[in-house]
Amino acid sequence: MPIPPALVAIVNITEDSFSDGGRYLEAAAAIDHARTLAEEGADWIELGPASSNPDAGLVPPKEQIRRLKPVVDALGDGPLPLSVDATRPEVLDWALDQGVGMVNDVRGFPDPATQERLGGSDALVVVVHSLLAEERATRDAATPEQVLASIDRFFDMRLGELTRAGVDESRLIVDPGMGFFLGNDPRSSVEVLQSIPRLRTRFGRPVFISVSRKSFLRAITGRAVDAVGAATLTAELYAARAGTDYLRTHDVGALRDGLRIEAALDEPT
Repeated sequence: MPIPPALVAIVNITEDSFSDGGRYLEAAAAIDHARTLAEEGADWIELGPASSNPDAGLVPPKEQIRRLKPVVDALGDGPLPLSVDATRPEVLDWALDQGVGMVNDVRGFPDPATQERLGGSDALVVVVHSLLAEERATRDAATPEQVLASIDRFFDMRLGELTRAGVDESRLIVDPGMGFFLGNDPRSSVEVLQSIPRLRTRFGRPVFISVSRKSFLRAITGRAVDAVGAATLTAELYAARAGTDYLRTHDVGALRDGLRIEAALDEPT
């Protein structure tokens, strides 16, 4: 089995995330949850101040920063590095000013000024592919073939833009997107997961995968978001075996246990 991926634990500081909206909106709840995820075996804590699901409302940058500040202040000196998942340039600038170790933009950092700012930072840069043009996912129709072609075009363009802006290639991580970020056909997410080895070879960069509780799993199984844990874990373990470098997850404990069992089963007898 490949080297186990780094586990990026999701902490949604939001009121309308599709899986846990409102549960960790208050700073104290978000801080406690992050510390629990760290104890369960997370390698990174990712803080999201606004939801990107299709039905979510827009959150002004000042409000996003207000949500993030007490959590970053409390966790910044902790044992785990922090990542911020945001799209607005003002929020990304603020996060970089706080010295976070990773930034993640579901639009893939299209803003030239943000690209320049990233070039002057030390943060890891998770470049996300999606079919969306704004801050939230959509329910667009696209075939798996169209999605795979879009991924290749997007990374060819955006990785080049970022390196020209001064971002060292060693800091770039590719995320092909999942669920509604790839349209409303669940086959697209399945085929992208199957293409992980090709993506690592094609772009020569670490791969970041986020399948946790995604819409394609619910479409395939017919289960609600609160009953899709087994499907999530199955997809995550598949991605790990395929060579994923980072796995973004809500349920760190289950995934860490699953990886431990697979490692034990792979040991020679």
